[in-house]
Amino acid sequence: MRNLLEKTRAINKLLQKSAGYPVDFKEIAAILSENIGGSVYIIDRRGKTLGYNYLKGFTCEIMKDIVESPEGFPADYNESLLRLIETHANFCQTVNSCVFSHDKKCKFNNKITTVVPIVGAGSRLGTLVLAKFDEHFTDEDLILAEYGSTVVGMEILRARAGRMEEEARKRAAVQIALGTLSYSELDAVQHIFKQLEGDEGLLVASKIADRVGITRSVIVNALRKFESAGVIESKSLGMKGTYIRVLNDRLLEELDRMKQH
Repeated sequence: MRNLLEKTRAINKLLQKSAGYPVDFKEIAAILSENIGGSVYIIDRRGKTLGYNYLKGFTCEIMKDIVESPEGFPADYNESLLRLIETHANFCQTVNSCVFSHDKKCKFNNKITTVVPIVGAGSRLGTLVLAKFDEHFTDEDLILAEYGSTVVGMEILRARAGRMEEEARKRAAVQIALGTLSYSELDAVQHIFKQLEGDEGLLVASKIADRVGITRSVIVNALRKFESAGVIESKSLGMKGTYIRVLNDRLLEELDRMKQH
């Protein structure tokens, strides 16, 4: 029988293995499930499943449809989880009824559930739900579950910080790209992306130049500057024109904002 220290080290090894990279929540769920001996569900604040692992031998179509669907857990169920602000251990099943479909009986008897809030930076990030049958969660199980929830919380915060950093990088790249344009080049790109009507498409520079009343070289220079900044990619298709694809999704948003001011 593995002791608590060995079980905790299993989670630590996962963190060490993924150093510098996002941790797979499904992998965390699998490690917790193996060491606690129950089904494990990692749910975000909106009720979406981040990771899960079923207890060996457990099969339930209702649970599978909920856990593995993009919609996640029912809103009322998730709200009941979010109302729990501390660990609630060993909830007993009510007369073997299904939690999600009250008119149906659960084919598994004596379900025991434990709920552990996932908290980070002073805010609720999600919920860790664990389930066993015919046996209660021990103090050792609960310590491991709470340690697991702390790890998950840290990873959610790290992922959130990574998204914020990426967002800031994208916006900065767009600002730098726009800052290199002359007034006529800025006017040209407004017309170029208006014609694209999306994040990729084909344009003929000479046609835009004639319609707007600028030289073709202004359009070519503007596209080169954008490509150098990494916000678009372009490819000449000869007489057909130039294929353009937007690489930075904040570019179109910023051009729209500039049009409104």
